[in-house]
Amino acid sequence: MNAQQHKPSLSVETIEWTPESLKQASAKLEGSSPEAILRWGFENFAPSIVLATGFGPEGIVLMHLVSQIRPETIVFYLDTDLLFSQTYELRDELVGRLGIRFERVHSGISLPEQAFRHGDTLWAHDPDTCCQIRKVIPQRQFLANYSAWITAIRRDQTAFRANTGLVEWDYANKMVKFNPLAGWTSEQVWDHIHTNNLPYNPLHDYGYPSIGCWTCTKSVAAGADPRSGRWAGQSKDECGIHLPTIKK
Repeated sequence: MNAQQHKPSLSVETIEWTPESLKQASAKLEGSSPEAILRWGFENFAPSIVLATGFGPEGIVLMHLVSQIRPETIVFYLDTDLLFSQTYELRDELVGRLGIRFERVHSGISLPEQAFRHGDTLWAHDPDTCCQIRKVIPQRQFLANYSAWITAIRRDQTAFRANTGLVEWDYANKMVKFNPLAGWTSEQVWDHIHTNNLPYNPLHDYGYPSIGCWTCTKSVAAGADPRSGRWAGQSKDECGIHLPTIKK
């Protein structure tokens, strides 16, 4: 599959990025710091590169690094209308603290309209469709305007993410995907946050290691799988934005 990318405006030559060439680049970057990976990404793709965040601790780390390396980078988030109030408050705090330029991405479908089309509490009886409507499709439409995006996923979060490359071809969105924290542990993430006195969602201190929509996020017992509070009771641990295909 040809994965040729648009020529970055600051590049002096056209580079044809393919899944294989990205694997080679990822292998060369293995062991590099997140800062070095981000710098490589910006050198090759800026200004056509954006950072995604769900306001988790990993995203806080990346926003902090990006604010130091290329502060004009657009940081986007998926506003499902169902985020915790603490998440919105954290967003506003980050604007003042790091000078982040946030781009709000929304489905354009209100919750009442969704209820009219699919019934009340779609997230309870068909969470995959709810995620498609409110997260996956809006993100796909937004990313179509860029050549690369940066995510905060780590290899040790889920079995699906275990083989994540530092840079890879995103088959669903047909673009390049950077995962600078793929090789980090949760301990490294929190060390960075505490060392740099960065703000974070206070719900993390109350048994919410992974935070999404309030309708689909529960607290978990100490020592439990950090993702077990997401879609608890459902055979689901990914919203779909990192899956290789888009549900039709």
